[in-house]
Amino acid sequence: MAIEYELDEKDLKLIEILAVNARVTYTDMAKILGMSDVAVLKRVKKLESRVLKKYTIVIDPRKIGYRTISLTGVDVESEKLFDVITKLRDNPMVKGIYLTTGDHPIMAIIWARDEDDLAKIHREISGINGVKRVCPSIVLRTLKEIDLWFSID
Repeated sequence: MAIEYELDEKDLKLIEILAVNARVTYTDMAKILGMSDVAVLKRVKKLESRVLKKYTIVIDPRKIGYRTISLTGVDVESEKLFDVITKLRDNPMVKGIYLTTGDHPIMAIIWARDEDDLAKIHREISGINGVKRVCPSIVLRTLKEIDLWFSID
């Protein structure tokens, strides 16, 4: 796979700073990098147009009432794959959808209030035209957040 945009050390450091605190000021980033805030602003804008997909927050779902989290595999009829994905996108409890090559063509992250709520969501998914099987795995504990992956170390 060809790299579309080559990152230098300052770009990598900017991304690392933003990954830790996306609300950091250009002035503070400039001090860390030994650059002017205008130069930092230009680099950040370039990264936003070429590399950075979005700025976000990470919520602990359990602290806002979603006590049951599931990584759910969804097996589908191949001709219905994209119809099923569309239906999953419409479900507000489905927080992530991934097309995969593993045991299940679709993996979904689902937040539920409790086990009964999760069972109801899984029944709804099972009822989508083209779904052959729903294979849930309950998350017992989060050990590392996917959004905080970036480090140049």
